[in-house]
Amino acid sequence: MMKNEKPSIFRAERSTLKVTLLIFSGSSIMCVASAVDPLRAANRIAGETLFDFRLVSVTGEAPVTTCGLPVAVSGRFDAADITDMLVVVAGFGTQNYSTSALLAGLRRSARAARACGGVEAGTWLVARAGLLEGRSATTHWEDMEDFSSAFPGVDVRPDRYVIDGPVFTSGGASPTFDLMLHLIRTRLGMAVALDVASVFIYDQARAATDAQPLVSLGRLDGYDPRLAQAIRLMEAHVDQPLTIAAVAKRAGVTARTLESIFRKSIGETPGAYYLRLRLGAARRLVIDTRVAMADIAGRTGFSSAAAFSRAFSRAFGEAPVRLRKG
Repeated sequence: MMKNEKPSIFRAERSTLKVTLLIFSGSSIMCVASAVDPLRAANRIAGETLFDFRLVSVTGEAPVTTCGLPVAVSGRFDAADITDMLVVVAGFGTQNYSTSALLAGLRRSARAARACGGVEAGTWLVARAGLLEGRSATTHWEDMEDFSSAFPGVDVRPDRYVIDGPVFTSGGASPTFDLMLHLIRTRLGMAVALDVASVFIYDQARAATDAQPLVSLGRLDGYDPRLAQAIRLMEAHVDQPLTIAAVAKRAGVTARTLESIFRKSIGETPGAYYLRLRLGAARRLVIDTRVAMADIAGRTGFSSAAAFSRAFSRAFGEAPVRLRKG
């Protein structure tokens, strides 16, 4: 960590992270969603607001994305506002927004924040503010050559996303989703990141250093294909849970090896993960449907409504009936 740098946001923490997303007209709606929705999903899975995010624009008016859809924002960008993480999302026309006032505002906000960075063409604005000088960074592959010429003091890499100290950059929508999964994983653990990926049926998350044009088979950093196979088996047998020995056998490993893989990759036993997976499915049914509790118990592999209620209460701190009423 360089002198005067604040502690990284990419580390294990359970405290709420304040995130400001500065959105510009000309952005891709997919980039905006890839930056915001994983954080929203993480909050929902955790059952608490661990990412307090706010969308703003330079004028306070709704920026219009490339597909014509406006993005609702909560107000105008104010560099004096306190935030932990500043995310600049931009697309076409960044040269029109690069005023001295905006760049000064980005510098001021970055000094106070723990991390700042750009998504897709937002990288250009961050660079014009001088925040990437002497740093490694990436941008969209179409702009990489021009970006390198414009900012010779930046070590431009063809990676999907780059984190260099308090500064991060992302090459586009899909890499931004990967970046946010990485943020969630480092702060809340692999298990929550896997749950977020599953919400979006996103099973092709890639490492930061994968080159942008290439396709990688990894699900998340540190991916083990045996882990993915075991999780898929668990997901396919929520209503009639397999024994851990059966999961291990189908994954081609011993139960002891499977436990080692889970502890190393996720930080919990296969049994604990499997139970949490089933309870997560149950919680969604409790919140989002009017299905009877006894039926939810059956759908998620519990022998009775009473057994389900006890396990649910231990996991979430309240009975499913109370959660639904609340």
